[in-house]
Amino acid sequence: MTAPDETALPIPSANTTAAHASVAMMERLANGIGSRASVTVVYGEPVSAAGVTVIPVAKVGFGFGGGTGSEAGAAKAGDGGGGGGKASARPCGFIEIKNGSATYKPLRNPWLDALVPLAALVPLAALVAGTAVPGLARRLAERRLK
Repeated sequence: MTAPDETALPIPSANTTAAHASVAMMERLANGIGSRASVTVVYGEPVSAAGVTVIPVAKVGFGFGGGTGSEAGAAKAGDGGGGGGKASARPCGFIEIKNGSATYKPLRNPWLDALVPLAALVPLAALVAGTAVPGLARRLAERRLK
């Protein structure tokens, strides 16, 4: 069993309001997720071998949302709460340190490598269509007149 996290906030007691419980829950989520969303947790520590050190690079992000509520009125006794969070990590590349020089090497997406040349063809196709369509339209108009 691991030791309890010293930075964690205590769980709210039963007599706290939903607004206070919601804030406390969001702080707990932020501390818990934020402390775990890192490159080293997701991808590991830098590795050194044969005079080369490789440091993983990742895009790590997290976000939170929350809510609260209350309702006043004669027969309407209400309260509220809510919250949530998300963390994500995606490998981007690595830094290679060799012979006193550091080089960033991005991880390539093979689909992107195939689609970028195709995207370059779109303006060329538009140019060809722009020059060919008027001539074709003129020929079709001449055939209809005959």
